[in-house]
Amino acid sequence: MGRQSSEHDRERAYRTREFDAFVAGAAGRLLHTATLLTAEPRGRNPYARDLLTASLAHTYAVWGRLRDEDPYDLTRRDLAARFARGAWRHHGGHGGVLSALGPRERLVVVLRLYEGVAEEQVAALLGVSEARVRAVCARSVTTLRDAGRRDSGAAGAGGTAGAAGAAGSVAHRETGAGSAGAAA
Repeated sequence: MGRQSSEHDRERAYRTREFDAFVAGAAGRLLHTATLLTAEPRGRNPYARDLLTASLAHTYAVWGRLRDEDPYDLTRRDLAARFARGAWRHHGGHGGVLSALGPRERLVVVLRLYEGVAEEQVAALLGVSEARVRAVCARSVTTLRDAGRRDSGAAGAGGTAGAAGAAGSVAHRETGAGSAGAAA
């Protein structure tokens, strides 16, 4: 019986090391994704951190049962679902780049343009058609561009404001010419 227990402990330690390595590699990007969703500033993002912690806890709970499933994708889906369920509490942005958008619009923009999730997957997550996802994304990009123009007008000739840069990056990403992290 001692040998079985020792084997079980080694297996658990191995899974924990695997999970720790996953978190070390993915937590920064996932936190950035959560921060974009919540539209909180990078330095003050308690809701984003709470979302990420809960999603990572869920991933850890199922870690031993993952077979061919990508843990990053699983965690991102859980993060998006948690945000969608609780977004009504955080309707307005908190000063982040995407604060001009509502929660659903932020979810679509972050998943489609920052994370590169396929339209059909976003549509399935939200329970809407792919055409609706395209329309929300297009409308959101327009909103960001307009907000960027207003902000850059207020910023003067010294440069573009955050929303203007984000709108340009999002638009660049929308055309397929950007990198995975271009919308940030």
